Amino acid sequence: MAMIAAAMGYRIKLTMPACVSEERRSILHALGAELELTPGCDKTDGAIKRANNIMDTNGEHYFMPNQFSNPANWKSHYETTAPEIIRDTQGEIDVFVAGMGTTGTLMGCSRYFREKNPKVKVIGIEPSLNHRIQGLKNMNEAIVPDIYKPELIDKKLNCQDDDAFNHFRDLALKEGLFCGLSSGAALWGALEIARELPRGSTVVAILPDRGERYLSTEAFRSVCALCPP
Repeated sequence: MAMIAAAMGYRIKLTMPACVSEERRSILHALGAELELTPGCDKTDGAIKRANNIMDTNGEHYFMPNQFSNPANWKSHYETTAPEIIRDTQGEIDVFVAGMGTTGTLMGCSRYFREKNPKVKVIGIEPSLNHRIQGLKNMNEAIVPDIYKPELIDKKLNCQDDDAFNHFRDLALKEGLFCGLSSGAALWGALEIARELPRGSTVVAILPDRGERYLSTEAFRSVCALCPP
């Protein structure tokens, strides 16, 4: 969003929990965004509530795209992501895996697959309660996005923090892919599902974020991600 605002010449204000990484803040500042940090203990929900409060009290000065309720979110994946997956796999995809954040990726791709290739199973990766995986939501403790329709997911897998962190590091060390924490969760889920499938099956997982956003987080503090620097 900050990139689009910069390219279009718009001023942008973003609300974020104070627990987000320093890198994420710095990238947004570099793109000219104004940041308002909400208490870290309130996580993403606190930032959402603050953004809604700004709109309620001063909305005439802002436009809020609201990725959690805007159908353009899932439609973008219906129109672009899912067709690209079908094209690149020649339609030979058995399972689609993505993390549960705004859920736009899952909702858009699921709608497309159900229309064009209904054999594809759609798996959502949900973090555990009180998780530390930035970008993902546990629907039992967080504000549920308006665009989320649980009936469009065939199965949910619950990912623990350590599983996401370990696979996040493995992507870099073993595959040379410097992705983010939610990507680690998606990879973990894809591998879990793949173990249940016959040989030759095709599993597609979405790795949506970049690793440089998380260099200062606990994921790089030690091999177990628990010890201090």
